[in-house]
Amino acid sequence: MFQRFMLLLAVLALSVAPALRAQDDDKPTIAMMNFGYSAGQTLATKGAFDVLQAYGYFNAEERALLDEGDDLVGENINVLWRNAGSDTPTANLMVEDALDRGVDAMLIVTTQVTQIAVNATREMEDPPAIMFSLVGSPYFAGIADAPCIKPNHVGGSQYHLPYAESVAVMQLWNPDIKIIGMIVAPGEPVSVSGARSLQNAAEDLGLTVEIATVVTLSDLNLAAEALVNRGVEALINPISSIILSGTTLLQTLTAEYGIPLFGIFPYHVYNGATIAAGFNNVYGEGVIQGRMLVAHLNGDIDISEISINRTEDFGIAINLDSAEAQGVDIPDDLLAMADFVIEGGVSSTGATRELPEVVTTLPDMSIEERRATDLAILETLRCTPEIIAEQRAELEDTWADE
Repeated sequence: MFQRFMLLLAVLALSVAPALRAQDDDKPTIAMMNFGYSAGQTLATKGAFDVLQAYGYFNAEERALLDEGDDLVGENINVLWRNAGSDTPTANLMVEDALDRGVDAMLIVTTQVTQIAVNATREMEDPPAIMFSLVGSPYFAGIADAPCIKPNHVGGSQYHLPYAESVAVMQLWNPDIKIIGMIVAPGEPVSVSGARSLQNAAEDLGLTVEIATVVTLSDLNLAAEALVNRGVEALINPISSIILSGTTLLQTLTAEYGIPLFGIFPYHVYNGATIAAGFNNVYGEGVIQGRMLVAHLNGDIDISEISINRTEDFGIAINLDSAEAQGVDIPDDLLAMADFVIEGGVSSTGATRELPEVVTTLPDMSIEERRATDLAILETLRCTPEIIAEQRAELEDTWADE
């Protein structure tokens, strides 16, 4: 409670600070907003900031300031840097603060803050552009109806979680596995939709799924214990702020119970997951987000005409330290499939806890080459009348069936 109060107080204090109110000059003011603190959110933010720096929106000294989490009153751009500390009331306040300051655009990481920002701007006559990343289900969350059927000021990238492949890796670990456990946060749409997809994938493979629900981080212990008492042989959880915050705790619990903890992002092994198999390009999501923002600021695109991107990248990572603590054996053929392995706290590829992917930098190229490449990629996302008509027809068919 005290921590929440302090977060709210911090945002309220910032709301009266005049330094970063948008000006009537040619220098844009953007808000970078995260819901919480995790390696994934750090990676996505880095990707977006790397693109802005590559285009000269800020220099190395200004970037160092941003990397410390500070606001920037820069030579070419102003950045309002906010994090809600995984607290929804604080997230609402920081969106209101950004709108009060008249920001030109919002870079948003995660579903929760994107929902808040889209709902807050949906009826505005001249809303700031919104570019989101690390959103797994923008349609289930009500952010958009389809890739091209969306609010005109909204764009971004949806990561695709290959649930069937993630669950199949559990069978690669143990071909005889029968019962798996899942912890779901009913208050988070991304957790609910992910749980549904994971359950369908598991049942298609003949597995029985036991489910426990949590409302707060303090519920994890009882949830894990309940699942173990139901005979689960491994845990795999849909993404949620609670799971992101509690993966290290779950690793401790699964070590006590002697079962593996599976993650659906490879970087989850750095939080203690035994085996993590799923979406493997979080940095790239931020790059796409930054690419859209730069093209928007430069007048190269109309965000209303650009569809929501969908990225599909699959990877596997293994934490042998967690496996040892849990008394879990990892088959050699599964080890050979891993993109990276952690042993003795060290990654086999140089990935780190702070940057837990293999690729975390932009390719080296001139600004002219970069602009041509980026615009060519964005052109593939253009919403043509034919695509819009096709998506509308699909939506009408879906609504008619409901």
